[in-house]
Amino acid sequence: MDAEQLRIRDDLRGQLDGDVHCDDLFVQMYASDASIFEVPPLGVALPRHRDDVVAIVRYAAERGIPLFPRGAGTGLAGDSLGRGIVVDFSKHMRRIVSVGEDHVVVQPGVVLAQLNDRLARSGRMFGPDPANVEVTTMGSVVALDASGSRWPAYGSTRRHVRELEVVLADGQVTRLSQHVPDVDAERRDDPAGTLAAGVADIIARHQHAIDERRTRSLVDRSGYRLHDLWKSNDADERGTIDLARLLVGSEGTLAIVTEATLATVALPEHTGSMLLFFTSLSGAAQAAAELSMHTLRACDLMDRRHLSLARETNPRYEFLIPAEAEAVLLVECGGESEEEVLQALREIEHLLVDQRRMASSSQLALDPFDSDVLWQLARRYVPTLYRLRGSSRPVPFVEDIAVPPQALPNFLQKSLETLRRHQVTASIFGHAAHGQLHIRPFIDLTDPEEVPKLRELAEELYGYTWEVGGTISGEHAEGYSRTPYAAGQHGPLMAAFREVKSLFDPRGILNPGKKIPADSVPLETPLRRVTFPLLDRLEVDDAPPQSSSLKRPPSSLIQLQLDWRPDEMTYAARMCNGCGACRTQEAESRMCPTFRPAPREEASPRAKANLARAILTGALPAGAVLEEAVKEVCDLCIHCHMCRLECPANVDVPKLMAEAKGSYVAVNGLRLHDWFITNIDVLCGYASRFPNIANWAIRSRWARWVIERTLGIAQGRKLPRFTRGPFLESSTQARLAKPNRDPGEKVLLFVDTFANFCDSQLAKAFVAVLEHNDVSVYIPDRQYEAGMPMISQGALGPARLLAERNVAMLSEAVRQGYTIVSTEPSAILALQREYAHLLGDDSDVRLVAENSMEATQYLWRLHQKGRLRLDFQPLEMTVGYHTPCHVKALEVGVPSVNLMGLIPKLDLRLIEKGCSGAAGLFGFQKKNYRTSLRIGLPLITELRKGGYRLGVTECSTCRIQMEQGASMATLHPVKLVALAYGLMPELRQLIDSPAQELVVR
Repeated sequence: MDAEQLRIRDDLRGQLDGDVHCDDLFVQMYASDASIFEVPPLGVALPRHRDDVVAIVRYAAERGIPLFPRGAGTGLAGDSLGRGIVVDFSKHMRRIVSVGEDHVVVQPGVVLAQLNDRLARSGRMFGPDPANVEVTTMGSVVALDASGSRWPAYGSTRRHVRELEVVLADGQVTRLSQHVPDVDAERRDDPAGTLAAGVADIIARHQHAIDERRTRSLVDRSGYRLHDLWKSNDADERGTIDLARLLVGSEGTLAIVTEATLATVALPEHTGSMLLFFTSLSGAAQAAAELSMHTLRACDLMDRRHLSLARETNPRYEFLIPAEAEAVLLVECGGESEEEVLQALREIEHLLVDQRRMASSSQLALDPFDSDVLWQLARRYVPTLYRLRGSSRPVPFVEDIAVPPQALPNFLQKSLETLRRHQVTASIFGHAAHGQLHIRPFIDLTDPEEVPKLRELAEELYGYTWEVGGTISGEHAEGYSRTPYAAGQHGPLMAAFREVKSLFDPRGILNPGKKIPADSVPLETPLRRVTFPLLDRLEVDDAPPQSSSLKRPPSSLIQLQLDWRPDEMTYAARMCNGCGACRTQEAESRMCPTFRPAPREEASPRAKANLARAILTGALPAGAVLEEAVKEVCDLCIHCHMCRLECPANVDVPKLMAEAKGSYVAVNGLRLHDWFITNIDVLCGYASRFPNIANWAIRSRWARWVIERTLGIAQGRKLPRFTRGPFLESSTQARLAKPNRDPGEKVLLFVDTFANFCDSQLAKAFVAVLEHNDVSVYIPDRQYEAGMPMISQGALGPARLLAERNVAMLSEAVRQGYTIVSTEPSAILALQREYAHLLGDDSDVRLVAENSMEATQYLWRLHQKGRLRLDFQPLEMTVGYHTPCHVKALEVGVPSVNLMGLIPKLDLRLIEKGCSGAAGLFGFQKKNYRTSLRIGLPLITELRKGGYRLGVTECSTCRIQMEQGASMATLHPVKLVALAYGLMPELRQLIDSPAQELVVR
């Protein structure tokens, strides 16, 4: 932090109720978005309300500091980047102010998907549908004049804006809508009339250029849209100027929006979708032109590259999309009845498949779920491209071209010829109904010889665009990508744009360099850093011990703690393209539980990937990974693996964060409370030796107060009772600790901490179920805990020792014919995934990973082989099942649901309410306890009101969290199976036992 940043931070913190950050960490998190650009700001301000925004603007105006308004930071053109103060509305200003019959009033940080969820209660919605609807904010929707696939039905945001509350460049607050031009308005403390008069004068003087430079494309958001601002008014011959429409699409260069009044539309009565498959991209484009006379809600074009990716990454699309398809059109129609929709789709199908034979086949969907499957293909188009391996990446910089729909086939052909001439491949996606094309050339930005292709391609493609009357900016921002080319499209009209900018922002502090070209910002200069200094890998044997007394390594050196090469780590960090999909808060998604209750950039997986990339590229010193501030951000990763699983680009953020935490701990050691967490197995072992004392302590409020202050375990957290002695000892006494050479099914039961010390009944139930099905059970007494708490806390040295010992023992058992099975999903995840990160690509590690599985997965596989007994007794009860994150991370589906489905009369209901919030031992610590409950609140609320007799889940800490908030018992599915077999009738007493305040059942 330099002197200027220090002054900004100190000055603004004294004036704002919101947050101000100018440290290198936050600066780097806000230095990029979803574009190819990277510009570190001076600082970041997160206002809580309008008065904060006023204070920020006045401060910046007095000192000439540029301001860059920001929402979710998902722009594709660097539109919210710049060297100044970034104003982030997404954390605090997220309130839906009011909902009317046909309109809504929102703050700029409201997420569009959440707004539509709220409007749906009254049968309404906001019409425009940008592809990133799940994360984009309404401030960005207004700033960009957002639209999407359904532009034919709803148009863009300009059509829906009614009034905007804005802070002008001098700090004045006004409301903009339709205004009578009035040069005297300023004397009445209303700048809107004066601004309207100024705009009216500019339009009058430049009317010829405005008319002459109009494009013929159906969509065009380039420059300032001046052609449709005049409104005739019978009551006043002067008419009105619609300043709200002027601001829509201005990218925050004229004023900062603090509140928007927007029109809403009725939810469509009936819709249906259809995929049309083509043997060539040009054929699909010709077909789209043929459909221009049809009434469509949407018509999207996708090329072979995206279809191949979809087939490879999603089994549904493998069956849905023919292997020979080179392109598809995704068509949507609407109507007052399902029959009307079906008829419209059948007419299109008959025209293109039967009559014209342009399409080879089709796939129709009228059911909302089936239609959504088709639309996911389009929505996830761009981020999924980043799954492609290699240094050449699909870069956005000519991805917003729009041409008249009839010109689309010829324009597309010329574009492909240009790409071939430059020896560049590209992926093509488009909203063909209105001529919008998203062309993504694959460019290697690490190669200095390839970077000039950005400008070469832009100049040629934009030249073709203007020849056919198109625009370089149809629905995305101009930002850094297209602003340098604005003069080529608008010519003399640029003078009018400069006058508009000067009228609203005479000091030029609002998002400078966007809309109006700045000669000082050529296209190539602010490109995102993607080149990485050489990293020295620290060999496992040389890893420093867990000690804070060691000297820090030099700042130019990063010593890797996991078993991967420097290029693998750098590639993992670079895989994140900043799309912001990880900021979603949609109910059906599990993405990033820690981001959901308090949406802030540092909690998002994207921020963590950006920090890793910053350290690797030298934007932050290598020693930053050893600093407390970076560790605090890394600790927001709870190692649930949901971001890795749901990220369209499959960025392995958990592995990056394990590496970062491991580097910190290797030098600084563990905090005391974190040390207790990593040694939970040892602590539980001592407690099980003295169960009477331990169980008294967890029930005693006084003892829990002491435990909270010494061990860091939250006083209010329910805890499990301890059994008398570990289960492994009792299994030895039961003669299960020796392997046998008998043929048939053989299981090695890998007993993790919870079943060993707190719920031996679970381990016994599983053994009973296995023996009931003639499965031989082996429980070696020299096994160790899996070590997942160590891995999630960054104690990789001890975790590596555990992994080595477990792999040595388990691999030998596999060679003897045993399958490794555990009742704890986290333990299996450690065996299958984490041990390879710790120990490398070793044959024994692979052997263990390939022959280990979670308990219900094993039982379901037994059923699929026809070897599972089905002599279940009926269980007449309604149970609510929660899928743990680590079960999802295993990517085996929901075998427990299939298994419990075999039990007669069991009413099993899946609860899809996100993460439980326990997150291993994360939710046990005092510092995380409240956050944990907030994360799990949707699940707990459903359990309370859903009419369930019982909760069911595989994860032991999820079980504890579920009992924390609900009055009913929660069991492992294996216990339910044992009960249905009649093996453990005492489990009924557990189900009916009353809840206790500090102890789980």
